[in-house]
Amino acid sequence: MATLYGILTGAALKSLLVLAAAGLMAVLLRRHSAGVRHLVWTAAFAGLLALLGLMVLLPGLPVISLPQGPVFQAQAASAAAVGHAASDDCCVPSRDRQGAVHLPGLPWRKFLVWVWVAGCAFSFARMVAAWLVMLRVRWAARSLPDVDGVTVLETRPGSMPMTFGILRPAIFLPADAADWPEERRRAVLMHELAHIRRGDTTTHLVARAALALYWWNPLAWYAWRRFVRERERAADDFVLSAGARPSSYAAHLLEIARGLHATPAVGCAAVAMACRLQLEGRLLAILDSNVNRKAPRRAVGWIATLATILLIAPLAALRAQNTETVPADVAATIRAAAAQKNHQMLESAARAEEAYRKFDLARRLLDSSLAIRGEVSGQGSVEYGVGLIKIADLELSRKNFDEAQNFYAKAVSVLGNRAEAAPALIHLGLLALQRKNNEKAYDYFQQAQVADPSKAGPALMWMAIVRDRQNDTAGADSLFKQSFSVEYMGSVEAATTLEAHAAFLRRQGRNDEAKALTEHAATIRKNLPTTEFRQVAGVTPLRVGAGVMPPKLAYKVEPDYSEEARMARVEGTVIVKTTIGTDGTAQNMQVIKGLGLGLDEKALQAISQWKFNSGTKDGQPVPVMATIEVNFRLL
Repeated sequence: MATLYGILTGAALKSLLVLAAAGLMAVLLRRHSAGVRHLVWTAAFAGLLALLGLMVLLPGLPVISLPQGPVFQAQAASAAAVGHAASDDCCVPSRDRQGAVHLPGLPWRKFLVWVWVAGCAFSFARMVAAWLVMLRVRWAARSLPDVDGVTVLETRPGSMPMTFGILRPAIFLPADAADWPEERRRAVLMHELAHIRRGDTTTHLVARAALALYWWNPLAWYAWRRFVRERERAADDFVLSAGARPSSYAAHLLEIARGLHATPAVGCAAVAMACRLQLEGRLLAILDSNVNRKAPRRAVGWIATLATILLIAPLAALRAQNTETVPADVAATIRAAAAQKNHQMLESAARAEEAYRKFDLARRLLDSSLAIRGEVSGQGSVEYGVGLIKIADLELSRKNFDEAQNFYAKAVSVLGNRAEAAPALIHLGLLALQRKNNEKAYDYFQQAQVADPSKAGPALMWMAIVRDRQNDTAGADSLFKQSFSVEYMGSVEAATTLEAHAAFLRRQGRNDEAKALTEHAATIRKNLPTTEFRQVAGVTPLRVGAGVMPPKLAYKVEPDYSEEARMARVEGTVIVKTTIGTDGTAQNMQVIKGLGLGLDEKALQAISQWKFNSGTKDGQPVPVMATIEVNFRLL
């Protein structure tokens, strides 16, 4: 899906260039004949059709090449090592055969791809329906004498004269044509013969196909209107060049446009003689004696074809490479770690970048770390599997759920039933639970319990939550109690299980039991080590009072609700002690009362983005100690 999104995005940008170039060329050729300008628009639509195919077939011409030093060699090796296990729907970084880098995708990219596919399907369905209608009309039509070897067919009265067919094009005349003056009948036949001799039925199909692919592009619809206008004017020029009087021909055209009509859907397949929306411009061009009516020479067609190839081929081959710049300190860290074969150095740096929500840089660091793990220990090793889990954790934190699932699954395939696979299995269970696949989630949690008995407590807690979702109250209560029996009651996991069980009991109306569990969990959390975030050395905060004025909140970002807490239905308040620096940011943050299940981290991440008007003493900004409460409530 990510590769398809990349191709479509590239085609979208390149199509704008092609259509803009065609529009500029048409303006420059405004003093030439309509046939020449129609040739320009035809070449543009043919180029748009060729663009998508050539983007896949031609070797890539990178606009900006990635450096080939050790910084990027390690990263590329990581992407190649992981990418082969991905399915099309998991947006794993990879390189296609042209060498283009495909970066991790987001859910909205899939949505855009499906919208584009739906629009194309609808447009092509209209074309097919129009062709079927025209084929039925052709089979039911009565044959008239041929004209210059071209089949002429009589259709129902009131229908618009038109031309249809690729290999054996035919002219369709309404039954009313038998009562027309001879001059009008001759003019109409000459107009339709002009379409056949110019190959307009074929170019019409090419342009409609391109329009179906680029249906979302306003420039494509503008080009289509110009294409039709120049085509009809070129056919008019053919009739006038054959000796028809402009005033008489204009009168005949006006009468046909007034009295006859064509079904709009049929226009997807056939070339109709007159369109009321463009009639005024055609009549003015017919009556203007200064208009150039010369048909383009064959050499002009070859020149247009060659110009299209020269434009489309290199344009299709251009590849937008990964142009994100890497800060010098990050690049130096990657180089040093690659030289020392030290993946811990990179993972520590990745944690710091993630804390500042610089996810792309964190991913680069973890990719390079994974490459080092694979080089040192092998891609089937425990070390490599743990590295895959770290990347999955990162992608999960930025809600790339499909990609996280792919990396967790790859880690499980590498680690097997080892204890190190348990975190990946639990996360796979959570992702399945998120998709409401309860039984699959339950199986993953059971596997985690078997793989690592020390993780049995959290696994049993999630199994209880699954049973609660399935309205198995007794089963859920029993599993919650089992989780207590295997957990160390002074751990963060025990506090989380107690709070989840308490939430379950409150929904059952067992408030006294829930209150006791909540108090027990609070006691455990009070004795847990504090969680620190964004530590800044050398900061000595002051307390409010004695001339010290408190900071005031100027900008706030609401915290996200972690998926784990949402599924466990955990609510509560996270209390954070922090220092508001003179720059108005929170520093040296510590969680002094947490909730677990990722909510502590979500609170810290949100506060790190808040902006304050700094505290002051005697009118001067000073760092001030503050306590912040972040409330989490399920709607």
